Amino acid sequence: MTVTRFAPSPTGKLHIGNIRTAILNWLFARSTGGTFVLRIDDTDVERSEERFVDSIRADLAWLGLRPDAEVRQSQRTALYELRFEELRAAGRIYPAYESQQELELRRKVLLGRGLPPIYDRAALALTEADRAKLEAGGVRPHWRFKLDPGAIEWHDLIRGPQHFDAATMSDPVIRRADGSWLYMLPSVIDDIDHGISHVVRGEDHVSNTALQLQMFAALGAEIPIFAHAALLTGAEGKLSKRLGSLGVEHFRDEGIEPQAIVALLARIGTSDPVEPFANPAPLIAAFDFSRFGRAPARFDEAELAQVNARIIHQLAFATVADRLPAGMDQAAWEAIRPNLTTIAGAADWWHVIEGPVEAAIDPEDRDFLATAHRVAGAIDWAGDPWHALTGALKEETGRKGKPLFLPLRRALTGLDHGPDMAALLPLIGRDRALERLAPS
Repeated sequence: MTVTRFAPSPTGKLHIGNIRTAILNWLFARSTGGTFVLRIDDTDVERSEERFVDSIRADLAWLGLRPDAEVRQSQRTALYELRFEELRAAGRIYPAYESQQELELRRKVLLGRGLPPIYDRAALALTEADRAKLEAGGVRPHWRFKLDPGAIEWHDLIRGPQHFDAATMSDPVIRRADGSWLYMLPSVIDDIDHGISHVVRGEDHVSNTALQLQMFAALGAEIPIFAHAALLTGAEGKLSKRLGSLGVEHFRDEGIEPQAIVALLARIGTSDPVEPFANPAPLIAAFDFSRFGRAPARFDEAELAQVNARIIHQLAFATVADRLPAGMDQAAWEAIRPNLTTIAGAADWWHVIEGPVEAAIDPEDRDFLATAHRVAGAIDWAGDPWHALTGALKEETGRKGKPLFLPLRRALTGLDHGPDMAALLPLIGRDRALERLAPS
């Protein structure tokens, strides 16, 4: 069975990049009838905060991405210790005593010689006496995973065949001198323990995957299938710091619906068109990693706004009723819905219906509107008052087209554009319409 996971660190709020990762994992799990796991990577005790855990849960719920299970790395340290000792006994991890400053100096020397800045495994040459002396002097080791030599290869569902040479890579640090864990090994241990079948993440993790494949093998585990999605870019190239930091709170404040975010982020970077699906079912049914490209995925807030408007135009009254102005009913919603870009905009159109409105009347239209006031008082308002009004005025005044319709719209709404007047006028009603058409 397919099991995917979304593994944010609770050191901040979700941003657009990891929101997309969550969406892709959720869609793939749902498309295959599998399981979507939320894993809170909170091994960084100093930077992890419970308020960010709550924020992550709330953001996923708002987006409609409800996980089937939740686990927390901070509750799994006993398992990490067990696997750590297994790898240590097998000679696959070793202590290293260099300070950060020493490592940085070595790196600069290698770069200065035109060589790749790979760790030289100097720690492996230390004797037991050397290590004892360092530790007696207060130096505590960090721990590295020892890579096996040779090619590291896998087939990525998005990027295709991938090739790395272990000789060009440093043995990764997996544990700090203070005993705290880095991302690499606990992630592998959890993926094994939770039966993760597919690891879906950004292409910035490709080199991490090469390292982690050896960790899976060292632990005797079946290796998951990997899919590395192209990173997001902005409309004009590289994703700006501002755009990259945007999260759910920003989009919600801008009036963006969660369905719009899911619809856009599910399709950008693929060969499928972005479509305004208010229900994610079509996105789930069509999800296929073979349709993802390797080119950067372009994220444009203007495109998101367009998708948002098109989704709002589909929303039923029952789904938005609690977010509409008091008194607005289904007929009013359906009348103004085609003109909305955000649901918050419904309040502006409700004001147009309820009034009062201020209209700039062209002097040459005053006699025409006086006639409209008289005719409006005589028509049948129980049926289709707009067509009854415009039909009678056309016959009596000879006006048609824009000279007929525009002065009426301005007087009745204070605007030159807006919802279909045939739907809007019954909502304005006879009394308010007569008041707005009355000669001033």
